[in-house]
Amino acid sequence: MTSAEIRSRFLAFFEKRGHAIIPSASLVTSDEKGVTNPTLFNTAGMQPLIPYLLGQPYIGADGKALTRLVDSQKCLRTVDIDDVGDKTHNTFFQMLGNWSLGDYFKKEAIEWSFEFLTSKEEGLGLDPKRLYVTVFEGDENAPRDDEAANIWKAVFARHGIDAGGDTSNGEAGRIFYLPAENNWWEAGENGPCGPDSEMFYDVADRFKGAIVSHAEYVDADDKRDVIEIWNDVFMQYEKKDGKIVGPLPKPSVDTGAGLERLTMTLQGVDNIYDTDLFKPLMSLMAAAPNDVRNKRIVADHLRASVFLVADGVVPSNTDRGYVLRRLIRRAVMNTTDKKLDEARVGKLVDAVVDAYKGSYPYLAEKSEEIKKVLNEECARFEIALAEGTHEYNKLVLHNNHVLTGEIAFKLYSSYGLPLEFIKEISRFTKPLEYEKDFEANFHGLVKNHQSLSRAGAEQKFKGGLADADDPMVVRYHTATHLLHQALHDVLGEGTGDQKGSNITAERLRFDFTGQKLTDDQKKRVEGIVNEKIAEALPVGRVVLPRAEAEKTGARHFFGERYGDEVSVYYIGDSLESAYSKEFCGGPHVANTRELSGPEGKWRFHIQKEEASSQGVRRIKAVLR
Repeated sequence: MTSAEIRSRFLAFFEKRGHAIIPSASLVTSDEKGVTNPTLFNTAGMQPLIPYLLGQPYIGADGKALTRLVDSQKCLRTVDIDDVGDKTHNTFFQMLGNWSLGDYFKKEAIEWSFEFLTSKEEGLGLDPKRLYVTVFEGDENAPRDDEAANIWKAVFARHGIDAGGDTSNGEAGRIFYLPAENNWWEAGENGPCGPDSEMFYDVADRFKGAIVSHAEYVDADDKRDVIEIWNDVFMQYEKKDGKIVGPLPKPSVDTGAGLERLTMTLQGVDNIYDTDLFKPLMSLMAAAPNDVRNKRIVADHLRASVFLVADGVVPSNTDRGYVLRRLIRRAVMNTTDKKLDEARVGKLVDAVVDAYKGSYPYLAEKSEEIKKVLNEECARFEIALAEGTHEYNKLVLHNNHVLTGEIAFKLYSSYGLPLEFIKEISRFTKPLEYEKDFEANFHGLVKNHQSLSRAGAEQKFKGGLADADDPMVVRYHTATHLLHQALHDVLGEGTGDQKGSNITAERLRFDFTGQKLTDDQKKRVEGIVNEKIAEALPVGRVVLPRAEAEKTGARHFFGERYGDEVSVYYIGDSLESAYSKEFCGGPHVANTRELSGPEGKWRFHIQKEEASSQGVRRIKAVLR
């Protein structure tokens, strides 16, 4: 049975039983005012429905409240990202869920779960004798869920299956009582919560349908001989600020299963990467000599990235954008040559779109946009990785192959390589040691750096600099200084004064006073900037009292409020002889030759020169 068939059978089964099919919510959680979201993404199928599980009516297209829903929800979790590459862990996944909003409760939920899993006509046709279930054992927050256990006993008995005795008393059975860490669900510090009942399938046919002891079940679970394939969550209680405050006025049900694990079980394979959900991606890497775990990481992270970009996320150094950036860069790190070029990205995106366009047709409409975002991030990381790895090897070799927090901080601050990428690099290099308290020392240096940088942060953002740790952003920041001075060289003093700028990893934008540039003037400005890049001028920095800094002739915003001491960046051998000098919070490259790219072939190009406002012109320029 294909994954698409499993999904459609699930929706049809519950639609027949009075459930309205609703579309998947975005991966991105709502930023709507007043909506509480403990995560950046929807990490479970129930998360978008929390307001309705708490009692808010779900209004259908006809204006009437719906109490029975069914869907296939896109989800993303990175809490287990280090486990991705094994048989069952992944970041992006799909949760099949059916919901009762104050309608039916445990009896119907359990009976329908069993029916869908075992029915050959309408469901998945699994062997009911290979099913084992867990229920909540009870604690100080809620009693043991004997209600669910008794329903399960009746279901098994009706189908002639021996449920056994009370496994908590050492008897053999089919129903196991487990603590809250296994059989309790909550959406965070606030929201609905309650016990759950999980269904496990003996994929290895280890027990041949027999009842077993609690210890035997636990051992089979540890060895992955039995796999969780379904979960019924009974929303009975409400939590506020981490404490259960009482029962919900209308108990609800959240039941469902991970499509990836169900597909694995139905297709008779022992890992999700051999299912039709991943095969198209895995086949594109079949010829690569890297190991299976690496291939799986690339496939998982690229699939997740496609869905994230399609839902409006773009790479950045914060929040959702940082998660996407991390996934893309981890994918690159796990390729054989540490590179994902446009051809490979195109094939991988097309494979994801083809595999999922039936369920998510919007992917095809956004495929070119997705490719553009992924290609730009891969290219950006290729540059940072090449420079950072070169510096890493130099620093670690000089330090007798011991990686210190100080070395990691230098790579982080100079090349924009986060700690996890530095650790990833170490996986692919010669054996090395970590200094004692490596991570603590790194984080201490980062914290100190942030404190020292805070004073210059306001000026940095007034200068239009974002993602300041990105190597391309740093290059464009230095190029902006060269452009500023070149404009004065061509236009003369009294014009060409900076009125604002905006810098991204893709281009620089610079606003200045003056009239429209002629084609000859633009060529002269470009020529001067490229000349200074070719001269490989050092970039220096001094901190001076404000009055003294002004005397150096360094350019700055007149009327701007500066502190008693200011940072001056200069391009040249000394402050006195520098070609360019400006009040600036940084950061900048160490030498203008870095603006010519890793192979020294880039040049500075003015793409567009246009009016910004009255008396103000705007230049957009790139290095390529």
